[in-house]
Amino acid sequence: MEIIRVNNDNEWVNSGIDREGFVDFLFTHLGQFGDPKEDINNCINYAFKMNGGLGGFCLVVKDDGKVVGGLIMNHTGMAKYIPANILVYVAVDGNQRGKGIGKKLCQYAVENVDGDVALHVEYDNPAKRLYERLGFTSKYAEMRFKK
Repeated sequence: MEIIRVNNDNEWVNSGIDREGFVDFLFTHLGQFGDPKEDINNCINYAFKMNGGLGGFCLVVKDDGKVVGGLIMNHTGMAKYIPANILVYVAVDGNQRGKGIGKKLCQYAVENVDGDVALHVEYDNPAKRLYERLGFTSKYAEMRFKK
């Protein structure tokens, strides 16, 4: 298994997948817990410091030349009062789940970023148990006001 870090649009070639393919992968394998492709693209823009984004990175996991996982981490720019980073998306190919790929992907991400990491997870998402085993804890219940 190989984890490839992508920091800007010029680096997709090294990952063996293009940006559109990465967005498609996340969209497909996030399933009911995902967002529209436009939102995933905006998250990548933020990670790549485009359109006012503060930075971050994408991770692509390949096994035997096939993409089996992906992750996007964004910097929050607010490290003095909330975690410096937010793990926005993490997905593993549905046919590859249960093999430790998600665990290795998340471990790599938190070990290779400066500062604390937050993530949002729905209560019924099976990945919640993985995040808890990795040391993530529930500090707050997130509440939203939608306009």
